Amino acid sequence: MFQPLDPLLHSELRLAIMSLLISADEAEFPYIKEQTRATAGNLSVQLDKLASAGYIQLEKTFKGKRPCTICRITATGEQAFRAYIEALKSYLEVSKS
Repeated sequence: MFQPLDPLLHSELRLAIMSLLISADEAEFPYIKEQTRATAGNLSVQLDKLASAGYIQLEKTFKGKRPCTICRITATGEQAFRAYIEALKSYLEVSKS
């Protein structure tokens, strides 16, 4: 039986963001932008969607005079990510049968 896939995490960019954050304590906006090859505008929109869902926490600060956005995965986000992976596995198991 298939487990439902979280539509919020099913987006390629949001899944990439969560994959980066699951293995890091935190990541700054430029690092995520570089790793995902997303545009600043699209990345910003997707980070806001994840933050609104409670999957990540955004901290807006400054490095010197430059703005700096630090992203962290939340416990809710980690749980959602792990559930998403388990749901994907359910699809893979069915395809092996």
